Amino acid sequence: MLSVANVTVSYGSFQAVCNATLAVRAGELVVLLGANGAGKTTLFRALSGLIRADAGSAITFAGHDLSSLPPRAIVDAGVSHCPEGRKLFPALSVMTNLRLGAYRCRDRAEIERRLARVLSLFPVLTDRLGDPAGALSGGQQQMVAIGRALMAEPRILLLDEPSVSLAPKVVRQVLETVAAINRAGTMVLLAEQNAYAALEIAHRGYVLEAGRVVLEGSASELMQHDEVKRAYMGS
Repeated sequence: MLSVANVTVSYGSFQAVCNATLAVRAGELVVLLGANGAGKTTLFRALSGLIRADAGSAITFAGHDLSSLPPRAIVDAGVSHCPEGRKLFPALSVMTNLRLGAYRCRDRAEIERRLARVLSLFPVLTDRLGDPAGALSGGQQQMVAIGRALMAEPRILLLDEPSVSLAPKVVRQVLETVAAINRAGTMVLLAEQNAYAALEIAHRGYVLEAGRVVLEGSASELMQHDEVKRAYMGS
């Protein structure tokens, strides 16, 4: 289980995340809803070790205290982060971008097994492996970004805003694949602004506003919550 307790992240005197508490249990797909600037990306960066949470914050996963570990050790613990904006290497091939996700693995046969799994999830990439990642459509680039994260063979996937700038049809395809990844046994913490699409595939969710968790509940409860419908579903 991923446990986040009283996590605060500050940039100087500004608290981007304030006393956030949440959890992802075995088998779950949990969505973190929030508008731009709510603190979702900052929280994800703290969970993956890219920035340090303030003193008093507690981040644990499967019995490991992640609070002071470097990113490579957090990856080794089973946590993989697919960042907002994809952050691919556009001039490098799709294959190279994918293989970079397995940089901690030294077993060639295992890397090939992981690659085969990614291509089974995203078969459209099979014929694009030699192409520069920057030449792909936005949806295909998002597939590469998720695939790269999966190449680390994570026990939990931190997925930050995968629907940004994608057409509605592509959003559905990507999120259906995320749900399939979860059904296959990988826990998922999904940060999203597209509340309806995210809650359709999630088990539970949290709402983050101004760095604070202000709501939590099952996906069905949040989908029917008046404030969630007003703020994130336009109704």
